[in-house]
Amino acid sequence: RYDSVGLSQMYSPWFSNMPGSNDPSYWNYKNYYLDTITQKIYTGDFESEEERAKLIQDAIAEGVDQSVRIFIASKIDQFVANEKMEGMINDLGAGVPSRFTSINSRSDDNELVIGVKQIYQGAWNPVMGLSDTYSRQIWGIISDPITFKHPFTGKTFPVRANWDVETAGPNGKLNLPDDAMMWDPITHTWKKVPHGIQATSKVRYDLKFSNWHNGQKMDMNDILYSLYFVMEWGVQTDENDKTYDVEFTSIASQSVKTIIGIEVVDEDTIDVYVNYWHFDEDEIAEWASLWSSMPWEISAAMEQAVLDGKVSFSRSGAINKNVNWISLIIPKDAQMIQNYLNEFNEKKYVPKSLEMFETNTTYFGDRYAVTSEWIKTHNHAVISNGPFYLSAYSPESRTIIVNAFDDQTYPFKLGYWSEFEKTEFPKITNVNVPNIIQKGAGLEIDIDTTHANSILYFLSDSNNNSISESINIDKNSTKIRISGEKIKEFDNGAKDLKIFAISDSVLKPDYYSTSFLIVENNGVLPELNYDDTEFNQNDSFEWVLLIVPTIIIITTIIYIKKRKH
Repeated sequence: RYDSVGLSQMYSPWFSNMPGSNDPSYWNYKNYYLDTITQKIYTGDFESEEERAKLIQDAIAEGVDQSVRIFIASKIDQFVANEKMEGMINDLGAGVPSRFTSINSRSDDNELVIGVKQIYQGAWNPVMGLSDTYSRQIWGIISDPITFKHPFTGKTFPVRANWDVETAGPNGKLNLPDDAMMWDPITHTWKKVPHGIQATSKVRYDLKFSNWHNGQKMDMNDILYSLYFVMEWGVQTDENDKTYDVEFTSIASQSVKTIIGIEVVDEDTIDVYVNYWHFDEDEIAEWASLWSSMPWEISAAMEQAVLDGKVSFSRSGAINKNVNWISLIIPKDAQMIQNYLNEFNEKKYVPKSLEMFETNTTYFGDRYAVTSEWIKTHNHAVISNGPFYLSAYSPESRTIIVNAFDDQTYPFKLGYWSEFEKTEFPKITNVNVPNIIQKGAGLEIDIDTTHANSILYFLSDSNNNSISESINIDKNSTKIRISGEKIKEFDNGAKDLKIFAISDSVLKPDYYSTSFLIVENNGVLPELNYDDTEFNQNDSFEWVLLIVPTIIIITTIIYIKKRKH
C-alpha cells in the first residue's frame, strides 16, 4: 500500500540496481535528483501524506523521462490448480503464488506438488541473495518475517511480533533512556547512546520466538547480531574497510542513518528508537523492526567466509572479486559454512557483537555443533523459522522438498491464515441514472452496493470539466446529489459518469460506467423523420453507389461466418 522501495529499485542509482551497480570498477549511471527524491520516500523524510504523494509523482516523472529502465507489461498470472485443493489465497499483489497459498492450502493428500519455472536464478543467502521471484516464493514458506503486507489491503501487519508505536513526528522528538545503546562501526563495540540524543519515534516489540528448524531456540542474540550486521556492513569507514559490499552497504546505509538506539527490555522484548516518521504508524513499526531470518551462527560463518575472500554476499561483489556468490543451498558452500562452524567450536569463538550479552560458553558451543550437524545431515545450510523447512534439494532433477515444521513452539497452527479465504469484494448492484438531464436542474442518482464502505464518482466531459466526490455508504445504499449550479458549469451534450464502490478491507473496487445528455430546458432526444427522406429514382448511378457497398457488406459477413464454422 505504501511502497517505499519500488521507485528506488527501478530507477535510482543509490539502490545498486542500475547500470554499474555502484561498483567503482564499472561505469555507473548517476542521477542525484532521483537519488534525493527516492531516498526521502524510502527513509520517511516527509511531513504529510500529500508531500509523500508529490515526491512519488516527481520520481516517476524523472524515471520515465530518463527511461534507463523500460517496462513491458505481460500477463503471466494464469495458474492452474487441482479442483480438490482448498484454501488457496489470491493475493491482490502476489496472486495465487503468495506465501499464504502454500501455507494455508488443504487437500486429502499429504503432499502438495507445485510446478515452477525455475528453482532460483541467483543465490540463496539472506543478505543480498534470494532476490529473484522463484527463490523468494519458496523462501516465503520456509522463513517467517516479522511483518508482512495484508493480501487484500496492502497494509503492514505483524507476523512474529506485537508492537506499540510512540512517535513525536514529523517535527517533534523523544528522549532516549540512559540505558539505550548502539553498535559503533568505528570502534566495533556496543556503546551507550550519548545523553541528550533524541529520536522521532519509538517502537516496542514483543517478539514471537520459536525454535529454529535445527531445534535450537531463537533468542535475543539472533536479533542483536542482525542489528550489529546492518550497522557494521552498512557503513564504509574508509577505503580499506573490509566490512563493505558494493550492493548491500549502499542500501543498508539509508537505514543506518535513521537507527538511533535500542534498549533490551527482557528476553523477548526490545525498544527501538529511530528518526523515522510515517502517517501510518504500522509503517513506522515495519521500518524500525529488528528480526533475523537465520540463526546468528550461520550469519557469522558467512561473514567470516566473505572477510576471508572466499565468497561474496552480492552478485556484483562476486564478479568484482572473482569469487562465488554465496548460496547456502549449494552443497559446496554449505560445506564451507560447516567447516567454519566446526572451527568456531574448536576455538571456542565468541563473536564480539555478542560477548557482552551471553556469558554461558556452552551456549555458543551448542549452537555451532547443532547447526553443523544439521548441515551434515541435509547437505545444505538453509535454516530458518517458518512453517516448512527445506528437507532436500536435487539440482539434477530440479526439485526441492519442503516438509512441515511440526514443532510445538511454532506460534501459528494449521488454518491460522484461513481468514484470508473469506474475502468479500465490494459490488455495485444497481444504479439509477436518467438518460437526459435538464441544464441547471439538480441530479440525484440512487446506488445500491454490497460489502462497500464508500463510493467515489467522477463526472466529466470532452472539455476536461469534471466533478468528483467520495461518499460514505449507509446500509448498502447511497445517493449522489449534484446541484443545479454544478450542472450549469457543463456544456450541453454527452457526459461520462464513472462510479467506484470501495471497501476498507479490500483494495479492489467495483466499477460502473455510463453516460447521459445535458440539454437545454425542455430539451428532448432528437427524432428521425423518415417521411421527409427523398430518393432520386432517375439517377441510377446513385443506386449503384448504395447497392455495391451493401453487397460488399453482405459478402464479408457470410465469409466471416463460414470461417467461424
